[in-house]
Amino acid sequence: MQDFNYLYTNCFEITLELSCNKFPPEEDLERQWMANREALVAFIEEVHQGIKGMVSDENNNGIAGAVISVQGISHDVTSGG
Repeated sequence: MQDFNYLYTNCFEITLELSCNKFPPEEDLERQWMANREALVAFIEEVHQGIKGMVSDENNNGIAGAVISVQGISHDVTSGG
């Protein structure tokens, strides 16, 4: 589903897996959090990298279906309006 969403929508999803245990016991959760929180916060901060904004006309109305291309990246994004 993640590949489909990235290729055919404007959605970018991720899955983070911290261990081989899908359902870790409650007593392990705090240790897992402490071991990974700095990396998770650093990852979340990366959301501010790149290009972002609104596509609008001269009256500040959103334009649906505008195709945004970045030179050197072969993945266009289409505005939702």
